[in-house]
Amino acid sequence: MDQRFDASERFAEGAQFIDGRLRGGTSGRTQAVVDPATGEQIHTYALAGTGDVDAAVDAARRAFPAWSGATPGERSDTLHRFAAALAEDSADLAFAESLNCGKPLKLSEEFDVPGSVDNAAFFAGAARHLEGKAAAEYSADHTSAVRREAVGVVGSIAPWNYPLQMAAWKVLPALAAGNTIVLKPAEITPLTSLMFAQAATRAGLPDGALNIVSGAGRDAGEHLVGHPDVAMTSFTGSTAVGKRVAEVATATVKRLHLELGGKAPFVVFDDADLEAAVHGAVAGALINSGQDCTAATRAYVQRPLYDAFVAGVADLMATVRLGDPFDRSTDLGPLISHAQRDRVAGFVDRARAYATVVTGGEAPQGALANGAYYRPTLITDAPQDSEIVQSEIFGPVLVVLPFDSDDEGIALANDTPYGLAASAWSRDVYRTGRATREIKAGCVWVNDHIPIISEMPHGGAKASGYGKDMSAYSFDEYTQVKHVMYDITGTARKDWHRTVFGDRT
Repeated sequence: MDQRFDASERFAEGAQFIDGRLRGGTSGRTQAVVDPATGEQIHTYALAGTGDVDAAVDAARRAFPAWSGATPGERSDTLHRFAAALAEDSADLAFAESLNCGKPLKLSEEFDVPGSVDNAAFFAGAARHLEGKAAAEYSADHTSAVRREAVGVVGSIAPWNYPLQMAAWKVLPALAAGNTIVLKPAEITPLTSLMFAQAATRAGLPDGALNIVSGAGRDAGEHLVGHPDVAMTSFTGSTAVGKRVAEVATATVKRLHLELGGKAPFVVFDDADLEAAVHGAVAGALINSGQDCTAATRAYVQRPLYDAFVAGVADLMATVRLGDPFDRSTDLGPLISHAQRDRVAGFVDRARAYATVVTGGEAPQGALANGAYYRPTLITDAPQDSEIVQSEIFGPVLVVLPFDSDDEGIALANDTPYGLAASAWSRDVYRTGRATREIKAGCVWVNDHIPIISEMPHGGAKASGYGKDMSAYSFDEYTQVKHVMYDITGTARKDWHRTVFGDRT
């Protein structure tokens, strides 16, 4: 694909993918898809209404018996072909992701797309490796076995920050386990989710096994979560919206998987490699323009390294190049929208009353003025209980605070409602070991921050939600564990019957 890509031509039939084909939405309302780097509209489509959600769920329900009844090997073969189809589409997917989200092309090409292809390859293999306790006689009179069965139709809602990867994280484990799925991407970023579904169909996934409804959260999203034929909801997004999803799901007693907000601490002990910590902090804070729930947002630096760390981060941030996402020299693209840029600016502007903005803290002018850009921003001197330290900003903003003792550093790291990710920086294995044990988060990196791999789980604690994406652990979310128990005695009158009637014989 090149820059002649025309989203309106590609999705002229509509931005809903139901029962194996594109179609238009029936809500009566439209949604503009905007290039955040320029503010230009690249596509307009008809939003999904509740009727479209019903049609998608019905298609998934009809596809479920055959797909869940396929052997693990058959599902694995389909997912292997799916991984190959995604690999063939890599250039198209990277371009569309950067166009829709403003990501630098090098990020889409080297992170989003290969990560999604790898996820597909991983779950193609994982489909054949469902774990359970060994069949055995745990009771002297019975043989017990464990089955893992598909849950049913899964209704998933994905966010706008990583549209392709979040589609992969939601869809692939669900399909590998034998479920069928209806995915609602964020209405402002539907393009690569639709391309993802088209690749799946091309790979031989049965019609109806994967459906995409592109609609607003309060309409299509809530209807999907509350639908009586949806057996499970998987949601990634803010904690506030996650609470609403949980409320709606409760009415029909659905299984629920929530991956919510984060405010990741970045704890630098006084024996850390300073250069590595500075580079890790800037990369971890600015990836995807800071629009990452695991981004480094709160750096706690032991006092002997504090001043040098702040100076090093400020100097390195000054070298970060904002620009056209399709210019390969660009390091940082725009935020997803002007509304998000203004939200981030609001946090920083309010912080000026109680903290120091060391660098950044403004939108660039000139050639980038029409885009939703915001300069990398470093803030110091903020109180621990301030908004800038406690609230999820979702932008290229890093707050740095000092600490004295190791006890204080770990306590400050845990002093937030969130618990998604964290990192600890030290040359001392005992210090880092303590940090990995005591920091309350779903992932704790040591001397790095951000890398993820398909083989390991991703998910949080506390207000960051519960459940795991990726890895074999995700099958715990997308399968129903069933205990099957066989009598092996052939005895009509069991000894335990006397507790209900009669005497011991």
